[in-house]
Amino acid sequence: MNKQLAEFIGTFALVFFGCGAAVVGGMGSGATAIDLLGIASAFGFAIVAMAYGIGSVSGCHVNPAVSFGVFCAGRMTAGEMISYWIAQFLGALVGAIVLYIILSGKASGWTGSLGQNGWGPGYLGEYGFFSALVFEIVATFLFLVTILGVTHPFMPKGFAGLAIGLTLAAIHIVGINITGTSVNPARSLGPAIVGMGSNPHALAQVWLFIVAPLIGAAIAGILYREGALLDHPKG
Repeated sequence: MNKQLAEFIGTFALVFFGCGAAVVGGMGSGATAIDLLGIASAFGFAIVAMAYGIGSVSGCHVNPAVSFGVFCAGRMTAGEMISYWIAQFLGALVGAIVLYIILSGKASGWTGSLGQNGWGPGYLGEYGFFSALVFEIVATFLFLVTILGVTHPFMPKGFAGLAIGLTLAAIHIVGINITGTSVNPARSLGPAIVGMGSNPHALAQVWLFIVAPLIGAAIAGILYREGALLDHPKG
C-alpha cells in the first residue's frame, strides 16, 4: 500500500464513521441512541483505528491541516504534502458519497444532512462567525501540538494513535455545538460538496473550515520547527 492510498482509505474511514455517527444516530436523524459524546467518540475511535492501521505506511495524517503542519515543521516536502492533500480530499469525497447512497435508502425520508460544518442562526448552537473562526484555529493548533509532540522521534513509541484519537474526541466534545467540529478541511469539503443540493449554505461557509485549520496547523508547525515547543537534542 502506498502512502497516498493509505491516506485515501484513512480519510474515507474518518468521514464514514464520524459523519455517519452524526447523521445516522445523532444530530441529523432525530435518534437519541448516539449523543454528543458518542459522535465525538466515533471521530476519535476512527483516528485510533486508522493510526494503527495505516500509521506505519503514511503516518495517518488523514487531514490536510495535519499535513500542512507537518510540512511547516519541516518533516515532509511540499510535493509529498500536495499528494497527501489530493488523496485526503478524494477520500473524504468518496466517504461522503457512500454515506449519501446509504442514507438515501431511508424509508421514512432523510433531510440531506451529511454532518456538514457551519455556524450562525439555525446551525446547532447558533454561534457566530468569530466564535467559529477562533475555535477552529485554536482547536487545530492544539491538535497539531499533540500530533507533532507524540510523533517526535524522542517520544515513547506505541501510544501516539491513542493520544491523537483521544485529543480529537475532546476537541469534538467542545466544538460540535459551535461548528460541528472540523479541524480538517477534507472532512468539511467532502460532505459540503456531496450535500450541496440540500444544504448549499454549508458549501458557502466551507472556506472557513479550510482557512482556519491551516492557520492553526501552521502556527504549531512553525513553533516546532523553531524549537519553541520541543528542545532540539543536545550533543
